[in-house]
This record gives sequence, structure tokens and C-alpha cells, in this order.
Amino acid sequence: MIVDALLDIGRFFINPVFYIALLVSVLLGYFRVKKERKLFRTRIVWGWTEFVGMLKDGWLFALILSILFAGIGLTVPVEWLIALSIVSIVVMISGYYHVGSFVYLALGAVVLGWLMKANGWSLNFGFLTYNGYAISWEWLLPVALIAGAVVAVEGWLIQKRGEVSASPDLQKSARGMTAAFYTAKRLWLLPVLLVVPGSLLESYAPYWPQLPIGESSFSLMLFPVVFGFQSRARKTLPVYLFPVIGKWVLWLGGAIAVLALGSLLWAPMALAALGIGAAGRLFITIYFVMKERQGNNAVAPQAIGVMIVDVLPDSPADKMGLVRGEVIRKVNGLTVSNETELYEAIQVNAAHCRLEVLDHNREVRLRQHVIFRHDHHRLGLIIAN
Repeated sequence: MIVDALLDIGRFFINPVFYIALLVSVLLGYFRVKKERKLFRTRIVWGWTEFVGMLKDGWLFALILSILFAGIGLTVPVEWLIALSIVSIVVMISGYYHVGSFVYLALGAVVLGWLMKANGWSLNFGFLTYNGYAISWEWLLPVALIAGAVVAVEGWLIQKRGEVSASPDLQKSARGMTAAFYTAKRLWLLPVLLVVPGSLLESYAPYWPQLPIGESSFSLMLFPVVFGFQSRARKTLPVYLFPVIGKWVLWLGGAIAVLALGSLLWAPMALAALGIGAAGRLFITIYFVMKERQGNNAVAPQAIGVMIVDVLPDSPADKMGLVRGEVIRKVNGLTVSNETELYEAIQVNAAHCRLEVLDHNREVRLRQHVIFRHDHHRLGLIIAN
């Protein structure tokens, strides 16, 4: 029994969504590092951050959702899961993660399956031919509830983990100076256990174990749920912007689930919940894009000191507790206004370097750290010049 169970779980790795997600997450880190080296001649964040985060960030939520969905008995057709796989792969390959939210993917899968059935289209994958499906109010309720729950998890991950790999980029400010903005592009994967009707799954995967319940049979399928996030922070620092976006998305997920429950009174409400959810997610994206385009860059050269674009991990600056968006006003008692003055001031007393820093609230705080000999040019700061 244990061997059979391991084999059944192992079939999760047959789904191409899993492998494409792994490849895309590696490429996200690769191209980010490549851009950072081109702009700043150094890597700012570890290149495997996106890959590790995709696998690690959501495993606890995957376990909770699996228990929740299986416990409630939310049953979804395998045809929808096939359509969801197709839509997920297309979005991942496109790299346009503004439409990577799970509510878009879930609704896209519903529309794709319906269009194929309505127009008599088919896709031949060799081992199966996919013809789509007719929309049924019975399984749209579980789909909408699952979408709401996953979107809520998506919001939490954006809120807590969206800023981790936000990478700086450069642009000209309104005054013609070089200013910075930050781009976040993430992909998350949740291996979620879903319940599908046994009779449907049998035609696609007859080897899969069947669980008889009364006169009906159902199957448990471990499915790779994938969703993405992409945003740009210009007016607001990522540490403040992404938690707000995440909070909005989290509440949207709850709203989708509540609206979906309305289908118990009016069946089409489940489809309406998906449509309203997609419209709400689009509104959140457009609202914050427009908001970030207004006003000045949060990180730009300052007359009052040296603006920090970013801090290299494990560097002396990182150990001092310096963060992006802060302004170094004085070093060893000397006022500094550019990178050259900064490093010249460090050499005055590198053995006991003292910095006067203005934090995000423009309040003064003092930091100090030992800079070893010949390390004064490796403080670990990316500066706005």
C-alpha cells in the first residue's frame, strides 16, 4: 500500500506544468541577475531566489488547501484541470505575469473548455484528445471556491514575499537625473490535492486509484496549481507597496469565495464570481500602475546626502542595517553628497566607520561597523548618482 501510494503521488510529476514552472522560475532568476550585472556590475539578490521561493513559500498553504478541499468534498472535472494546465503553460511561457493571478487562470480555463466544446475544436496530445466541455453549474461552484481560496493565498504571498526579489532598474527622472524603480516578477507553485469524479478521470488515466463513496467513485489528484505576480514600484518603495497590493488581493480572494456561495441560491452566481473576481484583480493592477506613474521616484539623487538604491546581502552595509531608500548624510562626521565623497569619508576612519543615516521617515539614526583594510570600496551599496 505504501509503495502504491508513493507511485500515485509520483504521478504528480507527469504534469508538464510542474516542469515548465521549474524551468521558468530558474529563467526568472537568470535574467534578473543578468540585468543587475549589466546595470550595476554585480548580482544583488541570489540567482536561485525565485526557484527556491516558488517551491518553499507555498508548501504549508498547499497542505492546508488540500485538507480543506478534500474535507469539504469540492469536486472538479478533469477536463477543467486539463484546460487549466494549458492556460497556465501559455501564461508562464509568455512571461506576462500581470495576468498570472489564479482568478484569470481559472476563468480562462472555463472559457477555453467551453469554446472548444461549442465550436467542435479538439487538441490531440498523443496520449489523449481534448475536446473541451459544456459548462455545468454543479462544478462551477467548486471551481469558484477553489479560485477564491487560491487568490487569498496569492494575496498573502504577495504581501509577505513579493518584495524579496524586487530588482532595481534605472530611468531618467523628470529633472533629467538617474532615478531607480523596482520590478518584482514571481511565480508560485502549490501542489494541491483535488477531488475529481472517478468516471471522468478513468478515461484519461485508468491507472489512477478510485475511491468509492456510495454508488459514486472519486479520485484524489495531486495537481500543480501555479500563479504569478508582476508589479513595478516607482513612487513607493517595494517594502510598502507590495504589502498593500497583497492585502487587496487577499480580500479579493475572500470576496470571490463569498460570491461563489451565492450560487447555492442562484446557480449562475459561481460564474459571476469568477468574472467579478477577474475584473477586481484587473482593477487592482490598473489602480496601482496608475498610482505609481504619478509623482516623483522614491529613490533618486538627493541634495541632502547619498541615496541608497539597494544593499548587497551579507555586505558591511547589510550588517549595519542599511536598507534601500535611506539617505546617508554623514560618514565619520563628514557631510557627503555623492559616491566619491562617501568612499573618501570612509577612508578617514575605516576601522570604526560611523554613518549618520536618514531613514524612510527622514529621521536620523546612527550606524557603525568595522570596514577592514582594502574593503572600503566593498561596502555593499548601490548608490543613486
